[in-house]
Amino acid sequence: MLRTICRVLPRASISRTTAAMSTIHNTNQACCSIPPVHSDYQPKGNIKSVGSFKRVYVTGSENTSALVCVYDIFGFFPQTQQGADSLASALQTTVYMPDFFEPHRPYPIERFPPKTQEDKDELQKFFGSIASPSENTKKLVSFGHALRSEGIQKLGVYGMCWGGKVAVVASGENTPFNAAAIVHPAMLSLDDSRKLNVPFAIYISKDEPLDEYNKIVDMLSKNAFADKNDHKNYPNMFHGWAAARADLTKEDNKKEFGDVYGRLAEFFRKNLV
Repeated sequence: MLRTICRVLPRASISRTTAAMSTIHNTNQACCSIPPVHSDYQPKGNIKSVGSFKRVYVTGSENTSALVCVYDIFGFFPQTQQGADSLASALQTTVYMPDFFEPHRPYPIERFPPKTQEDKDELQKFFGSIASPSENTKKLVSFGHALRSEGIQKLGVYGMCWGGKVAVVASGENTPFNAAAIVHPAMLSLDDSRKLNVPFAIYISKDEPLDEYNKIVDMLSKNAFADKNDHKNYPNMFHGWAAARADLTKEDNKKEFGDVYGRLAEFFRKNLV
């Protein structure tokens, strides 16, 4: 399926909309416009009940270390599961992907990308309610502590798009995680990164704010984990190229998909194994 990008309101227009419009929770226009892409990939893991979650995609083999994946707003999606499967195989460990939106649905793909003002408002309401970063951060931290109580000695977390915001915020004070990574993150913030208490990796596309990324990279080069951090800018890629928006029928996307998961594997190997 060909990837298409539908236009959304520019930031200047958003700020001038009427009071009837919902609060803008996510200003990343690519995140709010690039649709997911169909994939025939058959995930290797299974859906299980783990911790307080009734639905967790679990893939890989048992180990004393593990990873937690925070998916994007489309939930369990073949390309995101494919990435989790590849990490589980490369690290010979278990990757857990909780269904953070249960008992609700992920954002419905039939309403994405938003074409009407009503759909745009509904998407922003989703980011402010079911997908609230603060509420889902609490769920992620609790899940991480639950895994640690079950005997996991080293635990990493990585988040995609919306999940990147949740992953980085969950990796500050009193975090259960030993390392964190974000890929084409939405709502990228230097302030969030300043609060990190663990080694950190960041991988962006052309659709994330380059200035903010550069500030974060500069900060990472000076923090306590400088020799353990990692980063890469993928200027030829688009927001979502490693998750539900990945079009792996395209050679450039397939190549960079493999590259970023390879970097993630090496980053977590260095910090968890």
